[in-house]
Amino acid sequence: MNADGSPDAPLGLCVVDKPSGWTSHDVVGRCRRIFGTRKIGHSGTLDPMATGVLVLGVGRATRLLTFLGGLPKTYEAVIRMGVETDSLDADGEVTVTHRMDAPDLEAVRAAARDLTGDLQQVPPMVSAKKVDGRRLHELARRGEVVERAPVPVTVTRFDVEATDDPMVVGAVVSCSAGTYVRVLASDLGHALGGGAHLVGLRRTAVGTFDLSDAATLEQLEADPSAHLLAPTAIERVMSCVVADPAVAGEVLHGRVLERDRLGLGDDGDDTGPWAVLDPDRSRLLAVYAPHREGTVKPAFVLS
Repeated sequence: MNADGSPDAPLGLCVVDKPSGWTSHDVVGRCRRIFGTRKIGHSGTLDPMATGVLVLGVGRATRLLTFLGGLPKTYEAVIRMGVETDSLDADGEVTVTHRMDAPDLEAVRAAARDLTGDLQQVPPMVSAKKVDGRRLHELARRGEVVERAPVPVTVTRFDVEATDDPMVVGAVVSCSAGTYVRVLASDLGHALGGGAHLVGLRRTAVGTFDLSDAATLEQLEADPSAHLLAPTAIERVMSCVVADPAVAGEVLHGRVLERDRLGLGDDGDDTGPWAVLDPDRSRLLAVYAPHREGTVKPAFVLS
């Protein structure tokens, strides 16, 4: 029986291949109808133009989304040189057209290398980020432009390849959560003496969840349960411990435990949180986090 008391209630993680033109909220709405539950959320927004990996929590597994939002992301991007838009992507209005020669590929690659590592990135006006409690895209629709503080991000990969169009390059970007690939595209154009905007974006991975895990909305419509990952899939991105039978009962009652009761020992570097599985590793019981010295407590109990 699932955690909400219904034997057939959906529970788990679902990786959706988001179609272009849909908001992340649109996808959640469709999946609520597909799975027959309102208890669905996502771990990180994709812009409407973008496609690819969108990780959903279904049922009480929405509690796991807290631990997925900060995972690194990987994208395939298509960047057009010479044109800037107000949204920094193809959904926006053209603001500047540069008289720009087709850049040399090695020069593009050098500029991309300069945009890797630890960076300070200014969020775009057309974004869901809040400033003084107001979402930037709402201000942008009213024609307002406000000061945005730069945000630290990390880009570990920005590989660029030529395409059939000399003014368009393809790129693979791996980056920390919260990185705007649109901003990278714009900054790349500026670094080459002009401007640029994003004309295509596909998220290929969120942590270890990638396109091989993903289902289209049509596939979900046909067989929802076939594409629902068990909550134990969280062990792919989180430290995991297996509770022995005696401790499993205490975990299910949400007890504060000594670290060694969960087999954690005294290693201060093992800071959690920890996914706690039942003795045969078939069920996620809870997620535990550090408590007072030498003890751990449940962040939540799943079942």
